[in-house]
Parts: sequence; structure tokens; C-alpha cells
Amino acid sequence: MKEQIGASSEPSYSQQRPANSRVTKGIAGLSPRFKARIAGVFQLLEGLTSAGGQVVILGGLVVAGNAAATAANILGHEQLFWLGFASSLAGVAFHIAWALLFYELFKPVNRSVSLLALCVILVGCAMQALSSLLYLAPLLVLQGGSALSALTPQQLQALALVFLKLNAQAYDIYLVFFGLWCVLIGYLIFRSTFLPRILGVLLVIDGLGWMLYLLPPLAQQMFPLIAVAAGLAEFPLEIWLIVMGVNNERWKQQAGATGELP
Repeated sequence: MKEQIGASSEPSYSQQRPANSRVTKGIAGLSPRFKARIAGVFQLLEGLTSAGGQVVILGGLVVAGNAAATAANILGHEQLFWLGFASSLAGVAFHIAWALLFYELFKPVNRSVSLLALCVILVGCAMQALSSLLYLAPLLVLQGGSALSALTPQQLQALALVFLKLNAQAYDIYLVFFGLWCVLIGYLIFRSTFLPRILGVLLVIDGLGWMLYLLPPLAQQMFPLIAVAAGLAEFPLEIWLIVMGVNNERWKQQAGATGELP
């Protein structure tokens, strides 16, 4: 009798299922238009945080070719430096979320190319995260400690500048992967039926520009053109996604034709 009571008191399988399965189903049930708008928001946040940390804040503290002045700026604006680091790191998280949403949106166009784009940008995000780690290294070096007590202040300043250069090189590598991702996503947009094709063409051109960072000296010379291409491609795409999203019916039609309809 006790065994029967004990058995009947056990929660059923449906009661034991983790709540995250319901959350996953809830996300999968979101409309394509809503997913696209969220992707646009994450794209905007990634651009603001990553560029804000790496370009605006760090770029404002670094004095090219002057290790002593750069060190003085970093130590004199430590809280600002930490803010830049946190902003740069947040950009990685926003980019991963953005990339996953784009994969979901463009699976109906071509699953293989969409998966390839996701793999490419995840490698890029890893380089972005590495650049964030190298971002922090100069401050740790300049603050010294027992491990660095044998180095003179001038040597510490020079070492900090080396880490800043490594940070810049890691970020350049990230831009190459980002450029390849733009080319792949631009192709998918062009082949899609739920977004304007012109956005895909502009994004491919933008991606080719970022891929010039395979040769950083050439990219630096061409940067004004790269910046124009980015402005003409990335900002309109962000605005379109946030304001318009995607055409739900056309997305479902394309998903149904390729067997990707959930």
C-alpha cells in the first residue's frame, strides 16, 4: 500500500521536464519579423559597444608611438579604461546573439551557407574576445606587481604598448572574419525573398572592404572607402531590421519550399 502511495506521489514526466524546454519552444515560436527586429537591435548594440570600447575609448587613450604618454593616459583614466574593456567584452556577447538569430533567419534560404556563416563569425567572435583580453593586459602590466618588479618603468611602458599593438592586430583579424561573414550573409539576403536584394549587394561590398584587413597597411590606406561602404550597408540593414523586420509570409513560403518550416 505504501509503495502504491509512493509511486502515485512521484511527479509525472511532463512535470519533471525542465522549464528551459518550454522557453526553447517559446523562442522557436516567435515570428520571423520579431526575430529580425531583435537581431537588428543586437547588431546596433554590438556596433556601439565594440566600437565604443576599441575605437573611441582605447583610441582616445593611446598616443601613437609614445609609450610614456599612453601609459600616463591609461593610469590617469583607469575607470574609463575599465569601461572600455567592459564595453568591448559586451560587444562579443551581442555579436554571438546577433549571429545566432541571423542563422535562424537565413536557414530557409540555404542551410549550408547559413551554417558556414555562423561558424565563420563564431571564429571571429573568438578573435574579438581575444582582443578584449589583450585590451586589459596593458593596465595589468602598468600596475606592476611582484612578477614584474625586475622591469624598469620604461620597460613596463614599452611592454604595455606591445600588448596594445597585439590588441589591434587581433581586432584586425576579427574584421577579416567579419568581412567574410558579411559576404556570406549578403549572398543569403540577395537570394532571399523576404528582404530587399539591394541590402545584400551592399553588404557583400562592405564585407569585401573589411576583408582587406588581410593586409592591414592596405586597409588603412583604403579605410575612408571601407567606412563609406560600411555606412551604406550596415546602417540601412540595422534600420530595416529594427523598423520593418522581414516579410513573414514570404519567409514562411521560402521556409516551406526548402523544408525549413518549423
